[in-house]
Amino acid sequence: MPPRRTGIIYHRDYLKHDTGSHPERKERLESIISHLKETGMMEQLDLIEPRYAELNEIHYIHSWEYIEKVKKYSMLEIPLDPDTILCKDSYNIALLAAGGAITGVDAVLDKAGSSFALVRPPGHHAEPERGMGFCIFNNVAIAARHAQKRGKKRVLIVDWDAHHGNGTQEAFYDDPTVLYFSTHQYPHYPGTGWMNEVGIKEGRGCNINVPLPPGTDDAGFISAFEEILVPAALEFRPDIVLVSAGQDAAMGDGLAQMNMSVNGFAVLAFIVRSIAEKSCEGKLAAVLEGGYDLGLLARCAAAIIQVLNGKGPEREKSAPGQRVRERIEEIKKIQSEFWPV
Repeated sequence: MPPRRTGIIYHRDYLKHDTGSHPERKERLESIISHLKETGMMEQLDLIEPRYAELNEIHYIHSWEYIEKVKKYSMLEIPLDPDTILCKDSYNIALLAAGGAITGVDAVLDKAGSSFALVRPPGHHAEPERGMGFCIFNNVAIAARHAQKRGKKRVLIVDWDAHHGNGTQEAFYDDPTVLYFSTHQYPHYPGTGWMNEVGIKEGRGCNINVPLPPGTDDAGFISAFEEILVPAALEFRPDIVLVSAGQDAAMGDGLAQMNMSVNGFAVLAFIVRSIAEKSCEGKLAAVLEGGYDLGLLARCAAAIIQVLNGKGPEREKSAPGQRVRERIEEIKKIQSEFWPV
């Protein structure tokens, strides 16, 4: 493979979404950027300034009534729900976060390589009519529609956040042009994402949930990706791959009870990168979601970025535990109706 330069989408204004001591706070981005600079990685990357999403782009996913509600509640500093805090700058920064995801797609489509949008607030819990779970606008869903507006008909969204992306699922639940794949802790917030949620109407089969028990480690996630995601994705043949990159499945994160290692995330990134290379000339755009232990988040994000930038991760052969193996086999049986497994 020729050398790759990954585009990093970032702006200091993302820090203006002031949530105080909330788990989703500005220090998350500060820790990632500091780590990239301290390790010298930033010099190997292209730093790209995001633009604000236009309102019609937000409307790809969200209703006009909801958009207006966010603007009003932000001005009044009224939370969207007990978990989703707004300050006076939140509406504009949420536009910038969605615009960052769009910028990441444009960077990938306009030149070879990949991108990682280091944005906040996150997005995958935001439903068309409702913000929740720290999320205001659904950044990755908006980016998927933007990619389609630019002529990429089939979009694969891979979501490895520890929490199910209920908003992304809802946005595309009847849509055969978007394949949504999610690994997540179950049962856990927001309570959605069971294995039989496969989509409806023409979208049946294009929603793949892999609900995993607490304590699942690298071997479980990697097996799910290799045995369920890879065959479905290669059959689907996406024109672009998007990643909802939440690193809260890392061991010790605090907001979930999973046992992923830093290198485990690198392996997941490598698997997804390989899908993109086989299907769509490596066109892959990641968008930051969760991850709340500052040190863990910084190291995991850096490991993912290294893989997107061309590095191969270390691979250790190990088998998932019995509970995880049984769950994967259950899901493969369900998915055999739609995809080769």
